[in-house]
Amino acid sequence: MELAKFDKGVFLVNLLAIIYDKNTKKILIGKREKDPHIKKLTWCFPGGRPNYEEDLEVNLKYIIRTKTGLEADVKEIVFAKTYPEKKEFLSIYYLVEPSRGEEKPGENINELKWVKPTEVKRYFTTSLHPKVLEFLKSLS
Repeated sequence: MELAKFDKGVFLVNLLAIIYDKNTKKILIGKREKDPHIKKLTWCFPGGRPNYEEDLEVNLKYIIRTKTGLEADVKEIVFAKTYPEKKEFLSIYYLVEPSRGEEKPGENINELKWVKPTEVKRYFTTSLHPKVLEFLKSLS
């Protein structure tokens, strides 16, 4: 599909899970395998592209399970953004709570780590939008 042929409004959607454990007050982040498209990306919120055959939340639950081994409850959309340098990308950040399962690195993830919301920025090598940082701060 050649995106250049379409008018504005056609996006490649990326779903991202801010997995927050209310008991420990920590966020689950994953260390990614090297990404040939985003070379600076290391630690990230588990996520991926939906298949568009199911609701976005159903897709996100599947993505979380395949990347972390956890079952999760999708709570709400936290933030959505496009990128000035890649206008066809749309990232949607969701607040998610783990419900059951045992965490284990899965698809494209080498390592998982629970960190305090205020520590997330220290691990990420790509920028985090100020609104995401503000939301993470509100969880502390």
